Amino acid sequence: MKSAWRLTLAILITLALAACQSTPKTEPAPDTTPETTKPAVDTSGAADPRDYTDSRNFDNPESLLSKRVIYFDFDKSSVRSEYRGIVSAHAAYAAAHSSARITLEGHADERGTREYNLGLGERRGNSVSGLMSAQGGRGSQLTVVSYGEERPTCRVSDEECWSMNRRVEIVYTAK
Repeated sequence: MKSAWRLTLAILITLALAACQSTPKTEPAPDTTPETTKPAVDTSGAADPRDYTDSRNFDNPESLLSKRVIYFDFDKSSVRSEYRGIVSAHAAYAAAHSSARITLEGHADERGTREYNLGLGERRGNSVSGLMSAQGGRGSQLTVVSYGEERPTCRVSDEECWSMNRRVEIVYTAK
C-alpha cells in the first residue's frame, strides 16, 4: 500500500510540475492589421497664376482671377488700363468654361441723382461686359446689374471713399 501511495504521490507531483511548465516561445505572427492610412499627398504643383483657365486661381492671390473689382474714374465708364488685365483674365476663364456665369455689378458714388447713378453703374457694367465679350466671353454668360449708389463699400463723404464706391464687381454665379 505504501508503494501505491508513493506511486500516486509521484504521479501528482509530475502532473503538478507539468502544469507549471511554461509553454515554448513561438515567434509572433506577422501583423496583418493595416497601418494607419496617411492622407494622400497632392504631388501636383501649385496652380500657375498665369493660367486663367484653372479654377484654383480664384483663391490664389498671385493670380488676376482672385481680383474681382474694377474701379473707375469720377463720372467715367471706360475701364482704366490698369484693370484691363483683370478683365482679360476673367474673359479667358469664361471662354474656357462654357458653364461659367458672371454677374457684373455696377456701382457709383453718392454724388448725382439716383437715376443718373443707376445709369452710370449700368454703363460701367456694360463697359466691362463689352471688353469680356471682345476677349472670348459669351454674352449668354454675362449679366449686367446696376446698383447705382445703393450698395456703397464706404460711407464717408470724401474723395478716397467715393473712389472705392465707383466700381464694377465681378461675381461668379456658376464656375
